[in-house]
Amino acid sequence: MRVKNFATPLLVVIGIAITFALSYYGLVNAYYLQIAQYVGIYTIMVLGINLVNGYLGIFSLGHAGIMAVGAYTSGLLSKYVLTDPALFPLCILLGATAALISGFVISIPSFKVRGDYLAIITLGFTLILKSLLQNMEFVGGARGLRNIPGNTNIMWVFIWLVIAIAAVRLFINSKYGRSTMAIREDEIAAELVSVNIKKTKIVVFGFSAFLIGVSGGLLSHLLSYTNPNTFGYAMIAEGLIMVYLGGMASISGSFLGAALWTLLVEILRPLGVWRWIVGAVLLIIIMIFRPSGLLGGRELNIGAFLRQITRRDSAKAALEVANGGK
Repeated sequence: MRVKNFATPLLVVIGIAITFALSYYGLVNAYYLQIAQYVGIYTIMVLGINLVNGYLGIFSLGHAGIMAVGAYTSGLLSKYVLTDPALFPLCILLGATAALISGFVISIPSFKVRGDYLAIITLGFTLILKSLLQNMEFVGGARGLRNIPGNTNIMWVFIWLVIAIAAVRLFINSKYGRSTMAIREDEIAAELVSVNIKKTKIVVFGFSAFLIGVSGGLLSHLLSYTNPNTFGYAMIAEGLIMVYLGGMASISGSFLGAALWTLLVEILRPLGVWRWIVGAVLLIIIMIFRPSGLLGGRELNIGAFLRQITRRDSAKAALEVANGGK
């Protein structure tokens, strides 16, 4: 086995060790650490949205409602049932599983309607769920669910982010991933070449919802609080901005969009409400000049970039030798 096969696992282990040290010893300012956690959490959410809106090519607005399912389920479990901090990963996993089931429910209308009609149905799902949460007292009603254990830290965000990226990459390169992109290009043609449209859509919606549920659980345990209003129009808009800003059907674009938007929101915080107008204008500009986003359909290949730099340095050294070291 070549050395490079050990590179990725080694980097992951080093990353976990570094994030553990950052979390345990407080080596970085808490403000910057929280921003990094937001970037990681939103990247997981955007990866989930991108599976449906980017790779599958279906315009869905259900991500805020799905995120609420993951946030409330994991929050309730860690507060009342699985109270031991050691069981925190299980709480996130169960919350994501509940979100996955809601993703299956959302996938059903996609068999019969398309385009704007499906967007309206998924938006309806989010608004219905938000209304239910506002009127259910056992989850706090309109006041929200308070005193959720603050178990989320930079190490757990990093671990879940690595899992999400690896899972999405494996999925896209699998049979289901190829079927997903075939449906995006032409659903009728995909069906003619024996792609199981219904099964593929169910799998994609379920996987997407699972990742979004993970992000919801991590967010609720980061803030130690969750509220129905968190998962309204603002979350719908932010999710779409991050997806279309970074790039459709791109893992690298998902991270880029989440990072750019999170940093932009923090930089523009002194503007108050006006920062959301800036976000809307930014989305309009992106849709006009880069409809698929900054990295739409492309991935950043750091390894190739480093190899190119190495080749340039080698060529430069060889040229200097040929010129007598001049």
